[in-house]
Amino acid sequence: MTRLILLLAALALSACTLRPAGPPPPGSEADIAALSRAIAAMDASIDPSEANRAARIAYTHTYSLALSYQITDAPLVHNAKVNSGRKPRGLCWHWAQDMETRLNAEGFETLDMQRAIANADSAILIDHSTAVIVAKGAPMTAGIVLDPWRKGGVLFWSPVATDTRYKWQEREAVLRKYGRITYVNPDGTPTQQPQ
Repeated sequence: MTRLILLLAALALSACTLRPAGPPPPGSEADIAALSRAIAAMDASIDPSEANRAARIAYTHTYSLALSYQITDAPLVHNAKVNSGRKPRGLCWHWAQDMETRLNAEGFETLDMQRAIANADSAILIDHSTAVIVAKGAPMTAGIVLDPWRKGGVLFWSPVATDTRYKWQEREAVLRKYGRITYVNPDGTPTQQPQ
């Protein structure tokens, strides 16, 4: 009986790491349109053309990053390769940082980018980072998670409030709580966190 349980556990674990060979597929026009509608629906103040542009960039940039990061494996396998130096980038925080940077470069007038972290309080689970798109001035909890890491280079998105896999917290609040915020002087030297 124990052997059967171990065999089933091994099969379940291996199924989590399987994926087709090669890079993940790009998003379709239907994917982009669905995300655009969801972004526009967050708040009446959002410019529909900005929502469309943000959705298109989220999908095209995810695909570009998947190629750049050399994604060919499931997320945790790829993480191991990044951490051992066999792949250049592709940890969740790389995806979040690069997605936030790219979307911020657009200079949106009705949208903001924020970052979120999940599992920071867990002794068992690893931290997970993501980018969140929100209406200008809205809290992170009112936004949409843009998470290319979760499905290994295929963009996952969901309203923060209905993402059942992760309980997201504002990145800055998590970093402050654990003393991980680094302050930098104008000359570039690090300084102590103010009390």
